Amino acid sequence: MSTQLSQVLNAIDAANAKDPNLENGQPAALLYGQRMSAEQERLFPDATEALQIAARGQHVERWKLAREAFPEGRAGYLAWRKAEAEHHAEVVTALMHDAGYGAEDVDAAARMLRKVGIKRDDQVQALEDIICFVFLKWYFEPFAAKHPADKVQRIVEKTARKMSAEARARVLGEFTLPAKLAGAFAA
Repeated sequence: MSTQLSQVLNAIDAANAKDPNLENGQPAALLYGQRMSAEQERLFPDATEALQIAARGQHVERWKLAREAFPEGRAGYLAWRKAEAEHHAEVVTALMHDAGYGAEDVDAAARMLRKVGIKRDDQVQALEDIICFVFLKWYFEPFAAKHPADKVQRIVEKTARKMSAEARARVLGEFTLPAKLAGAFAA
């Protein structure tokens, strides 16, 4: 691992360690970042440093922009998500600049975090695949337990649509899902 990469990952972890929300006794954003890095290493072991950084920084300081500060409904949710992506990109790119990364790497990480070029840019798609695997592995079961079956089905279908064909096939090989949910990944 390069000194630059180590510096940025440590800085992201330091920021995320301040998350007041706890999961399994740890700051939730810190745990999420660690899970993202673990899945990135498993799914894309030869990832660029920009992808490694984007994966770790996907939810950097997520707690700072409360969902409740945005209007109810889909439009408010989408506005919050866009604001979060901008915030994550700003924090991560500042850390990358501080570590001495060049404009090309900084811009690549920012594009990934803003999801610019999903389905067209391999790096952006790789980050989205990692995000979806982390959701399915760590967050899907608690989500599904709190929501009605029809909402769970819609979320699974949306998740599958975001993923690459390779990632969807991998989901079917790695997860045991009920037939109706698994069907979303078979398409």
